[in-house]
This record gives sequence, C-alpha cells and structure tokens, in this order.
Amino acid sequence: MPLSIFGFQALWSPYLIGVILFLTVLYFLVTIVWRKDFKTSEPLKKSEATYFLLAMLSLYIIKGSPIDLMSHIMFTYHMVQMAFLLLLVPILIIKGIPWWIWKVVVEAPVVRQIFKIFTIPVVAAFVFAMMFSLYHIPVLFDTIKLNETFHGIFTFFLFLAAFFMNWPLVNKVEGQPKMKNLFKIGYIIANAVLITPACALIIFNPEPMYATYTDGEVWLKAMELCVPSSTLEGLTLSGPELFNNMSPIGDQQLGGVLMKIIQEIIFAVVLFRVFREWWKEEHTDEDAITEKALRDFQSKKQSEQY
Repeated sequence: MPLSIFGFQALWSPYLIGVILFLTVLYFLVTIVWRKDFKTSEPLKKSEATYFLLAMLSLYIIKGSPIDLMSHIMFTYHMVQMAFLLLLVPILIIKGIPWWIWKVVVEAPVVRQIFKIFTIPVVAAFVFAMMFSLYHIPVLFDTIKLNETFHGIFTFFLFLAAFFMNWPLVNKVEGQPKMKNLFKIGYIIANAVLITPACALIIFNPEPMYATYTDGEVWLKAMELCVPSSTLEGLTLSGPELFNNMSPIGDQQLGGVLMKIIQEIIFAVVLFRVFREWWKEEHTDEDAITEKALRDFQSKKQSEQY
C-alpha cells in the first residue's frame, strides 16, 4: 500500500519546514547582522555556516520527510532515525554555532549550572546511555509512542542528553573545560560500550518486543503522532504489515543492527579526527622540544668558541 494515502502533511511536515526556515533566518541574523551585540569581531566562518545548514537539512530529513512516517511503521526506520538524530545532529549543531554565541548561552545564570554538571564526561556518557536504554524498554517505549505529550517530552530530554554527551568531544568555547584528545579517545570507546547492551537486547531477543509495531490497534493509535486523526479515520488499516514484507522480529533485529552500525561509523569518524589532532599535537610538541634543544646546543657551542 502506498504511503501517499496518509497525505502531504504526514509525508512532508510543512510545519517543520516553517520552523527550520525560521531558525535558519535567525541564525544568519544573529551571526552576521547582530554580531556586534555579542561584542565580537569574529566573522561567521564558512565551515560553521555549512555545519549549521547540514544540521537543519539533516533534522528535516530525519523528522520531516517520509522517513519520520516510516519510523512509525517499521522499527528499522525508527532506529536509523534515532541514530542520526542523537549521534550526528548534535555534533553538527555544536560545530555550526560560533563559539562566541555558545559562550553567552552556556554562561547564562541558570544554564551555567546545568552545563557544569551534565557536560562532565562521566555524567554525560551515563545519562545518555541510561535514557537511551530506558526509552527502549518495551513498556516505556509503547507508553511514550501512544502519548504525544510523553513522546515530545522524552524525545526532547533524550536529545538534550545526546547533546551533552557530544559536547565534550567538539566543544571549542573559550573559558569552558576541554577534554584532552587522548581522553577523548577513551570517552568515545566508553560511549560505544555503554550503548551496546540496549542494542544487544533488541538484536538477540527471540520475540518481538514492541506492541506499537506488532499489534494492529496499538500501532494505529501510535500513528496519530505523525498522521492527523481525521486522515486515519477515513482509512481501513489492519497493521504495519500492509507497508512492508518483513516479519516483526526481522524488522526489530535489523533495526538494532543498523543502530549499532551507524553508531560505530559516526564514532569511528569522530575518533579518527580526534586521533589526528592528538597525533599533530604530540609531534608538534616533539618538534618544538627538538628545535629548542638544537638551538641550546648551537648557542652553547658558540659560547665555547668565544
């Protein structure tokens, strides 16, 4: 059955387009037109603008395109959506917004204390892993999927936890604590390990875990999160099997596998960049020490000649 039966609004989320356009316009107004209000002379870098635009484009593809609709039909799409939303988009947003804007945000009276606690690497890693694992406990997952308010609140805090988890890796804000590159390598590996049990439970469970992807009535109720109820009332649907040929257990296992693969790829890219920076720092220090020793030797030799 074609997805077009759900209508344009469910497929392309025009409201989200409006939100993203508003955020994009606001971004360029702040970083170009109102830059002097932040008492900085630094111009907006092309790389920062590129990261921000990629973040907005990724956010729309993940939450505004038919991928979002398919995430309510197939667990596989849900996990792919979660992987990019939680592991990629926060990095793009952090790198896309100039440090002098972040400095104002993170040093605001209330926000300062929140950042101080939740960006501690150990806290950030465990909070994200805990929230991700809790979200995918069957009882909680089905409850969240059946209530628009619960879904919005939990998704927001899960994204916030992902943001804090990624902050120590890419934070460049002056005056903020920064993790050494060698420690970042261990931090990335720790995050990969902490999320593994939740993925393993999903992959190796012999039975389908989520009613929102297996029970026709529950699934139809969950579809109201992305499809207007007036549209659903005019349709005769029995369940997600109308839109895919995979068995529920196959769909669930594939979702868990893809989540882990995408996570490993994203972490591998970040790990490579961190390792490269660490390598450059180490060799720069070695070169500086060697150059200083050579200068001292030459100076001492000249003194002896005189």
